[in-house]
Amino acid sequence: MATRKIAVLVGSLRKESYTRKVAKTLMLLAPPALEMEIVEIGQLPMYNQDLDTAPPAAWTEFRNRIREADGILFCTPEYNRSIPGVLKNAVDVASRPYGQSAWNGKPCAVVSVSPGAIGGFGANHHLRQCLPFLNMPCMPAPEAYVGGIAGKVDAEHVSDESTRKFLQSFIDAFAPWVERHAD
Repeated sequence: MATRKIAVLVGSLRKESYTRKVAKTLMLLAPPALEMEIVEIGQLPMYNQDLDTAPPAAWTEFRNRIREADGILFCTPEYNRSIPGVLKNAVDVASRPYGQSAWNGKPCAVVSVSPGAIGGFGANHHLRQCLPFLNMPCMPAPEAYVGGIAGKVDAEHVSDESTRKFLQSFIDAFAPWVERHAD
């Protein structure tokens, strides 16, 4: 299996983000075939089609980082039964200009995180609604909804052993998914 570059997008900007801790844990648990790196999205100016003629440098850099990736791991909290605006903005920025989407053909997976019991189910599925239009094959299973996250983390990572085991099975399934669908 070839080494594949994975862009990890974290939909939470909060300093003590549970979502970032889950992403970091997945990166630690990843098999050697996945070279994972968080691609920051908080600095992206809001998408405005008028700017596509002379795009902001942050857009160009972000689009290039997505193009260079072999796959994408979306890690998102749930805000009001949906994804955070910063993550939707990143999706929009890299999908434009129309016909030049950086997402095109990139295999992906979605992990949602919530202090609540249902683990961000709404955010997970809301994000998944965008992915077919972007031509992104999204790993269908195992689905990852991490609920009750506040009691499952330490200062940097997921500390709960059963959650770590689940995340291990998730990232172990993601590696062959990327290999199967990457160009």
